[in-house]
Amino acid sequence: MKNLKKIAVALFVFVAATSFAQAQSKVAHINVQQLLADMPEMKAADKELKKLQETYRADIEDSMTELRNKYTLYSNESASKSQEENEKRALELQGFEKSINEAQQAAQQELQKKQADLFAPISDKAKVAIEKVAAAQGFDYVLDATQGYGVLVSRGKDLMADVKKTLGF
Repeated sequence: MKNLKKIAVALFVFVAATSFAQAQSKVAHINVQQLLADMPEMKAADKELKKLQETYRADIEDSMTELRNKYTLYSNESASKSQEENEKRALELQGFEKSINEAQQAAQQELQKKQADLFAPISDKAKVAIEKVAAAQGFDYVLDATQGYGVLVSRGKDLMADVKKTLGF
């Protein structure tokens, strides 16, 4: 009877230890922002965005220059014009300034939309590659090790090199 109890306790301890070992999850980490920044597609998307941003900036600067020129002209001519005409010109300048502000806001919104359209497929591609590497290496969880995202200690496996290899760079 004593041997049976010892065997039962030993069996229970063995099963509990085995279950605990199996319950342990494998965890890895990767700096997602760094991965995205290193992807060639992201570099191309950044160039495209900067080109579009430069186009909008040049258009708005041209409009601002035109506004300043009109303001200077109208200021210089104001003494020789009637009050009614000066008021019309002031309203014209206000309208022009308002249209420039609206153009700036529209350009900003267009840039944000273009950024989302360009970055979404790149982000999805990175996510698929991370999931593929994690599954192949048996990781249950992959944490984002980007600074400020909550990973305080990163002694686990860093998947950066493997994911870059999967992505082909």
